[in-house]
Amino acid sequence: MSTPHRAAVLGSPIAHSLSPALHNAGYAALGLDGWQYGRHEVDESTLAAFVTRLDPAEWAGLSLTMPLKRAIRPLLDTVSDTARAVDAVNTVVLDRDGRRHGDNTDVPGLVNALRERGVERVESAAVLGAGATASSALAALAQVCDGEVTAYVRSAGRAAEMRALGERLGVPVRTADWADGARALDGPLTVSTTPVGATDGFAAQLTAAPGVLFDVLYHPWPTALAAACLERGGTVLGGLDLLVHQAVLQFERFTGVERGPLAAMRAAGEAALAG
Repeated sequence: MSTPHRAAVLGSPIAHSLSPALHNAGYAALGLDGWQYGRHEVDESTLAAFVTRLDPAEWAGLSLTMPLKRAIRPLLDTVSDTARAVDAVNTVVLDRDGRRHGDNTDVPGLVNALRERGVERVESAAVLGAGATASSALAALAQVCDGEVTAYVRSAGRAAEMRALGERLGVPVRTADWADGARALDGPLTVSTTPVGATDGFAAQLTAAPGVLFDVLYHPWPTALAAACLERGGTVLGGLDLLVHQAVLQFERFTGVERGPLAAMRAAGEAALAG
């Protein structure tokens, strides 16, 4: 009997994750028999024990969500430049010799999602929020934005962190007060990285013709801000766009296939959300 191939998403809480639906649909689409992808409730206190007992002959990789994207770093043998720049690992590839390689597919996933919708270059951009996802967003904007990025934040400490990250990434970052966040949509591209409900107050303040909004939430969908942008004729991308594009990159790294089945994985995500 052939050795099974396993992968999984780790985090806490994890029951809501759509990743198993996406990856397992990808295996089915390509006829990868013997591959299986699960989910495991793991936090910082149990991460090391879980990772160190994995059989490298069986396990191909891990997807990581909160709160593990930084906690995994001491357990890795290598870390990609992208993951190091944003201090966030969402992907671990396991070699057959047991070595663990950390990467970040959120950054290229965000770029690919924008390109799919025709957003190749913009003169300026904005980020709502300043957490871990905002760091990935800023790294992605470094690849598509020719000018300044404005980060709308709630505290002086977060503002300083975003400016420092911009310096490391080579992106000019200006910070602005969170209360003025509705102004972000006046520009060509805004990435909202905040929790559910955080931007609802901006929805009624939008101009008649907002720019492109990439709201990284996917449930509930649409958010109040996304709905307001759509009503005013704006272009909107959602969290499922990011989830699918980063997942297909993980799929390729885990399986070794050249091109993952994006359409099948997206359909699985849409079906899971509809259900």
